[in-house]
Amino acid sequence: MAAPDGRARRRGRGGRRRARHRARPLIRRARAGERSRTGRRLRGARTRRGRRDRWHRRQPRPGAPERLGAAPASLLTGVPASVDGRGLEIAERTGARLVGRDRMWHYTEGIANHSPVWNLHGIRILPGPSSLWLDSTGRRLPAPLFPGFDTLATMEHLARGGHDHSWFVLTQRIIEKEFALSGSEQNPDLTGKDLRLLASRVRGGAPGPVDRFLREGDDFVTASDLDTLLDRMAALGGGALDRRLAEREVVARDREVENAFTKDAQIAAIRDARRYRGDRLIRVAPPHRLQDPKAGPLIAVKLRLLTRKSLGGIETDLSGRALTPHGEVLPGLWAAGEASGFGGGGMHGYRSLEGTFLGGCLFSGRVAGRAIARMV
Repeated sequence: MAAPDGRARRRGRGGRRRARHRARPLIRRARAGERSRTGRRLRGARTRRGRRDRWHRRQPRPGAPERLGAAPASLLTGVPASVDGRGLEIAERTGARLVGRDRMWHYTEGIANHSPVWNLHGIRILPGPSSLWLDSTGRRLPAPLFPGFDTLATMEHLARGGHDHSWFVLTQRIIEKEFALSGSEQNPDLTGKDLRLLASRVRGGAPGPVDRFLREGDDFVTASDLDTLLDRMAALGGGALDRRLAEREVVARDREVENAFTKDAQIAAIRDARRYRGDRLIRVAPPHRLQDPKAGPLIAVKLRLLTRKSLGGIETDLSGRALTPHGEVLPGLWAAGEASGFGGGGMHGYRSLEGTFLGGCLFSGRVAGRAIARMV
């Protein structure tokens, strides 16, 4: 963010300060034949028709953490290709310091949109705790990597194991009560403030957007029996699934549900969640066997990693002014919100609590806005 009047001052050769000047813009038209500091040709000049090509600069983002293992070959994206973080790169080239590049925020419960708006458009499932979570081979994820528990730990476990996808195995009874989808278009009752439609969540049947994914989504398979379900999972999973292993995991899980004194951590978490009236009414299904015919049909959902955002960004001082690598203020540049790592360059740390990001955006925006207003 450039200051309206750019009140930064610079010293002249004689040691006196120069008059106030407008801050240098972060984005300008590239001159014919101009090249970047790394030698890349810049293509940003407007033509007579008003069209502007992007700078011819595409390279992998630095800072991918090795601790998470290799990135899967197939990724879904939660934002269109135009949201590519170029603003941070431009700010860095002007002298700003970027911090927290390894603090990425991705989702492990991604599914392909049945009606994509952009390439590899992914939607995130917001799951309840009851689905059985298997890796690509059919092995159950260890505790406490249950649906809705620890996204970062689950991502690290799957990536280090070389799994480019995983599975939810559940029933119709579970999907009706425990599946929600991210995105305003997937929640018309909330975005439209429709109380009647919201009340339908308490009644039987899956929400409309969820039911449509169940019918039209490429990542969903259903069956009336476990053998057929495993056959369809194996076909969709590209041969990675071990049918016998997956069958053992389902049978073992069902056995623990019937045990009132089970030490299975996931079953215990489900029972504990239902002690809260709100979860019992609209969020957590009663514990039951996955192979219970009354709860069927069986459903399997292929999940892929859904890329979303970085928790790092431009480092700032307490007024929202961008800082250089030497800790000095960069004249004419402020940062707020996601561009500054949700406030100052990563105020949430790596183990962030989802749902608290908006507060940092609003607060850092207010701080930067007030600081700029004082200079006008």
